[in-house]
Amino acid sequence: METKPPTARALAREAVHASILAAARSRLTHEGPAQLALRAVARDVGMVSSAVYRYFASRDDLLTALLVLDYDELGAAVEAADAALDRDDVAGRWSAVCRAIRTWAVAHPGDFALLYGSPVPGYVAPPSTIEPASRTTHVLIRVVADAWTAGRRGARPAPTSPPGELQAAIGDAVVYMREQGIAPDLPDELVLRVLMAWTTVFGVVSFELFGHTVGAVSDDTAYFDHVVARLADDLGITGPGTTGVG
Repeated sequence: METKPPTARALAREAVHASILAAARSRLTHEGPAQLALRAVARDVGMVSSAVYRYFASRDDLLTALLVLDYDELGAAVEAADAALDRDDVAGRWSAVCRAIRTWAVAHPGDFALLYGSPVPGYVAPPSTIEPASRTTHVLIRVVADAWTAGRRGARPAPTSPPGELQAAIGDAVVYMREQGIAPDLPDELVLRVLMAWTTVFGVVSFELFGHTVGAVSDDTAYFDHVVARLADDLGITGPGTTGVG
């Protein structure tokens, strides 16, 4: 069945919707997520607040739309970085996807703060944000899983704690990977290291964006690359693509 082109009315509505989101993202950068207000966004786009409510029923609806937009944008950037390299180049892919996270975050500090900063008081993200939020994480996991497969399921690592204790700590992550079919065969120890790498990558970016490395890190880009290379080694990902420093 032939799809009808959108009407002028629908296109106009999409344009206004996009302008509201753009104004809200600008507010995120200059004021932070907790200060976001529909009235202020309405002023920025030259609308009365009652008109904005026809697009977003509440501030929470606007925050949810921003979360989905940002998660999808970050996820798309990471997926593109991964897809640009040969699948067998797991070292290069690991470096590329980690750098894509940092590149997007540095370009969109307000959006990053919404996704990974302090929770907005009174706001609870709905289930509709879960799938977009998972896109970046799934790419990181797949790279590690491919490295594990390429290493004949034994490139890493030796257990460092009793299996029962580890399961009690990270059992939710193990179950999630199996249920989602992302990397159902990863040993628990490697799942732990994936969690450590995931939180470290985003933690390093957060410290940079929120000014916590001032006086300690002279070159944020070089420091990030060194961290990524050491995480790769800890995950059993080896090769020239993991260094990236020079």
